Formats: sequence, structure tokens, C-alpha cells
Amino acid sequence: MKLPRFDNASVLVIGDLMLDRYWHGITERVSAEAPIPIVGVKDIEDRPGAAANVALNVASLGAKVAIIGMVGSDESGEVLIEKLDSAGISCRLHKQPGYRTTTKLRIVSRNQQLLRADFELYEPMDEKVLRTLLDESMSQANNLLLSDYDKGVITDPQHLIAQARAYKKPVMVDPKFKNFKEYQGATIIKPNILELSYAIGQWDTELEMTKRCQQLMNDISVDAILVTRSSEGMTLLEKTGSVTHYPARTREVYDVSGAGDTVIATVCSALGAGNTLTDAVGLANIAAGLVVGHFGITSVSGPELRQEVAGHLDFDKGKMSREQLLKVVNEAKLQREKIVMTNGCFDLLHAGHVNYLKEARSLGDRLVVAVNSDHSVARQKGDGRPLVTLDHRMTTLAGLADVDWVVSFDEDTPEELIRLLKPDILVKGGDYSVDQVVGGGIVRAYNGEVRVVSLVEDCSTSALVEKIREM
Repeated sequence: MKLPRFDNASVLVIGDLMLDRYWHGITERVSAEAPIPIVGVKDIEDRPGAAANVALNVASLGAKVAIIGMVGSDESGEVLIEKLDSAGISCRLHKQPGYRTTTKLRIVSRNQQLLRADFELYEPMDEKVLRTLLDESMSQANNLLLSDYDKGVITDPQHLIAQARAYKKPVMVDPKFKNFKEYQGATIIKPNILELSYAIGQWDTELEMTKRCQQLMNDISVDAILVTRSSEGMTLLEKTGSVTHYPARTREVYDVSGAGDTVIATVCSALGAGNTLTDAVGLANIAAGLVVGHFGITSVSGPELRQEVAGHLDFDKGKMSREQLLKVVNEAKLQREKIVMTNGCFDLLHAGHVNYLKEARSLGDRLVVAVNSDHSVARQKGDGRPLVTLDHRMTTLAGLADVDWVVSFDEDTPEELIRLLKPDILVKGGDYSVDQVVGGGIVRAYNGEVRVVSLVEDCSTSALVEKIREM
């Protein structure tokens, strides 16, 4: 994946601006007035939030950006304007009489939020002013990004979308809990999983979600829906019927605040710079992985993203559900890629595992690793196992360069998964014969191949566990 020239992109953001204020300090005692901690505030930090954070993300990538919205004639509004100006963002902000700039105050100690206080006053922005500002700005932008936080700026999305369409500019929407019909005619809508369920209702399967999204796109004339799914990554559904899943980047998650802002900002910037939608979403997924590795709301710089992309990260690798995995495996087979599959508990990953996974990957183009769930491990290994939870085991495996996709199974054997995926080669590591490999008969029945690779001698999880217990 190549990083585009973000300086070729120009994004116009319209939305609700907020100021995210942090009071940092140390907690060493409890108040005598009430059973609450006392924080000795040592530092005050202000960051642009909501639509202002979206604009800041666009600017951090190196793209040109202008923002339209409203602030109050107050201290928070002045701080926001100063922050945005210093980031090179063109501010076209309306100081609406009687309006108070939305401010979220967080009291933080040792990177832990103790309290959040919101100062806000809902008031619709003057529509005439908004449309005038849009008309004055649209011709200079590649696309329009509506960052809707339901605080009063975007009360009539249809008017804004129609204005942008009159300029023949694509419109990207980061929605809240409006009826999605109000975003009719937009190019892309990016809901999170909660916002999507509000729009289409609850679903039981990926297929059901896909069908409802396809119907919604047809009903409201939208080209694509990009669903951000927290630890499950992102799913891009296009009106053409294409569905692409992007697993969450495998890194320690500290704070998901602002990750959605980063996603929509990166997609808009990359599209404006000439990327395809698929690659733009792939970059956004990588950028979101960087953001959640920091505390608080932050943004990703162009050099930071470039360094991550230069590490040869593939945006289609990682943890998958069964339904997601089946889709990407079938797509890989259509590209004539050879699918290798192996399975195990992988409790306390060691050199033996790494070497055998490397050898397994060398046998084909894609390696699927199926991992026993915690209940499955306990049934096989007894009380006290696993030592490492399923999510952490899967995250560790997904971080290995030789592993493409990781999926879990709750059964005692992976036979159901093998029947579902039909890998070209089934691999097992250890002192097995080919005839002893569980699921081998299933694979041979459709003319697949079963292989056994050796593990490193004197290197096993059970031996490590015993050694630790003895110590």
C-alpha cells in the first residue's frame, strides 16, 4: 500500500466543535467532605474535540482543511480558534450570540479519568449563515465532510448535501442518531456499531447486517457504508455489493476516544489525494490503530502514518469472526491463493510455535490459525488453564508476520471450522503422524493436503508451565 500525497487533498469540514479540557494531577488522599479522591491539579491541557478534532486530524496528515461551525463569545471558543489557527486550519466559524462553546472537562490522575463534566447548550446554528459559508468555501475543496455530533450545527443535512452535490463534490458523513434518510444522497456514511444498529435495527449474523445495509444504501442513494466496530475492526459495504472487512490493528488499546474522527478524516484525505476507497479505508484502519495506542483524544501525523505503512503492515490481516474469515478466505481462493490452516491452544507462545508457524506459512500464500477458546482449553488441559486469555492469545498470534488470520473455536476440535473453510493444506506441529491429525480425513476427502511439521525440541507449553510451578 502506498501513502498518497496528502498535500494534494483539500477537505471542507462542517460540524459541531468542542473543546476537550484535561486537568491532570496526582491523587494521594481522600476528601474529608465526602468519600472522593482529591486531585492536586498540576497541568491543564486543551485539545480540539468533535468536528474540530476531525479537522485537526486532516491537517496532521498534511492535507489542506477548512472548518465551518459555531463557537460562543467565550474563553473556550477563543482557545479553540487559537488551537485550530496554529495547526494551519482555515477557520470559518460563526460566533453565535447567546451560544456557549461546548466544553468537556476531564479530571485525570495517573492516566485514569476520575470525572467528566460537560458544559454545553444546544442551539441550532443560523441556517442562512451556514449556507453562505458553505457556498463561499465549497469550490476550493475536494470533498465535504459532515461531522454530526447533534449539537446544533447540522440540523438540515439534506440542504448541505444538495449544495455540495451542486458543486459535484462527494460528501462523507460521520453521523449520530438521526434517521439516516436525512443523509440521503451522501457518498459515504460512517456509523459506529451502535449508530448502525439504531439505523437498521439489531442483527444476528453478518449476512443479515449486510442485507440490511444494502437495502438502506439503495433506499437513500448512498454509495458506501463504513462501519467502525471497535475491537472487531471495520467493515466497508458498497452499493455494488462488495463487502470488505478490516481487522482491528493488533496493539495495546489505551483509549478509543476520537478513533472515529481519525477514521473519517483519513478516508476523506486519502480520497481527496487520489486513493481508491479500499486503500483509503485500509489507511484509516492503520491510523485508528495508532490513535487507540495513546491516552486521550489525539491525531495521527503524516510521518507517523508513513512509518507505520513502511513497516509493510497489511490492512487485511488480524483477528476475524467465522463469517468474516469465510468471506476473505473465499476471496483469496478466487485469487488462486493457497490457504494453509493450523490450530492449537497457543497458551504461552514460545519459539517452537513461532518456528512451526513460519514453516506452515511457507507451504502456501495465506495462513489461518484457529485457536481454542478458554473453555475449550480448560476442558483439554484441566484446571488452571489457559494461563493467557483467548483475546490476548489471539492478539499475540495476529502480531506474528507469518500469520494472516486468527479465529477462535469453542468446540473440542476444529473440524467444524475445517469443513467451513476447506483449507488447501492442513498443518499440525508435533509428534503426530499424518493419519493422527484431527480433521485430516475431512481435508483428504476434497483432495486437500495434510502435513506435519516438527516443533523445537525441549520447548513446549506444558514443560514451561511445570518449570514455572517448580520455581
